[in-house]
Amino acid sequence: MTAELRSVLPDAPCDLVVCPPATLLFEISRTLAGSQIGVGGQDCHEASKGAYTGDVSADMLREAGASRVILGHSERRSAYGETDAIVRRKAVAAAAAGLTPIICVGETEQERDAGRGTEVIGAQIKGSIPDDFRGVIAYEPVWAIGTGRSAQAQDIAQMHAFIRAQLERTGVDQGDRNTRVLYGGSVKADNAKEIVATQNVGGALAGGASLIPGDFIAIARAASCPVS
Repeated sequence: MTAELRSVLPDAPCDLVVCPPATLLFEISRTLAGSQIGVGGQDCHEASKGAYTGDVSADMLREAGASRVILGHSERRSAYGETDAIVRRKAVAAAAAGLTPIICVGETEQERDAGRGTEVIGAQIKGSIPDDFRGVIAYEPVWAIGTGRSAQAQDIAQMHAFIRAQLERTGVDQGDRNTRVLYGGSVKADNAKEIVATQNVGGALAGGASLIPGDFIAIARAASCPVS
């Protein structure tokens, strides 16, 4: 798929990133070398070195060709019990290694139904993001992933507005610094255009759709990446 993406992406700058499994990172980085497509990791360990057999450090990702790394994904938080504090330490490690952290936040179906969505997101922002953060935030409503419930444009706009206000309130955004906030809940080729056009949405974090070249290219087009 990476070769196909490269063939349709001209030399004009485009903030398009693929985040493959760690075992494919080096090969994909080599395939995309010299193109405008960035490469990132799906996670990293919080320590730069030590006896952590099987884990991948931020430095290792960087050496394999990554420039970004996804942290705090909902699956990492739920399946591996990653806390905000762990995500924060990973973000610090990523920045120290020269990677741009992409920190995910999002509420579960139970939390949303209980009316605790903004409370949960606010706590995740406060606990997961370092004070000197220079990275990207991705809002992924867990309740809209694999549940049969879809996030509507109004839902997305309201939460992104809240996240923007929180970033300003905590000092992450100040002056001319404006952290990009992506949306990442069941983004598909047929809804990407509406999603990225929503106020305060700065792009998309595609999951399953990114495994289908045609769909991923369509999402890139929707996000105004100059693919031909």
